[in-house]
Amino acid sequence: EVQLVESGGGVVQPGGSLRLSCAASGFTRDGYAIGWFRQAPGKEREGLTCVTGTVGTGTYTTYYADSVKDRFTISRDNRKKTVYLQMNSLIPDDTAVYYCAAYQSCTVGGMSQPVGWGPGTQVTVNS
Repeated sequence: EVQLVESGGGVVQPGGSLRLSCAASGFTRDGYAIGWFRQAPGKEREGLTCVTGTVGTGTYTTYYADSVKDRFTISRDNRKKTVYLQMNSLIPDDTAVYYCAAYQSCTVGGMSQPVGWGPGTQVTVNS
């Protein structure tokens, strides 16, 4: 059974930074894509970013939605089975519950619908 658990959310002022972590377990292979989506009250779920598995190649592909490109950075540590989301230059519109999720597909052009996700972590950006 795939399990994903997020951590690192909190309250931050506009312009500040947070780093979210996602601990993954239950995957039978490393070649899965992991990413993040968020959902704010009254808004639709928004896919933000994803990273493919390395499968021993040492290379991977990432995708970023326009709303977070150049501000957020996704990375993964397969040895620790952890994915990180570094969020910089946060703005109030970034306020949402952030979910780590597994994806069947992640390319430079986009990401598929998530096939499983964690309980989420709240990020609040206000002054």
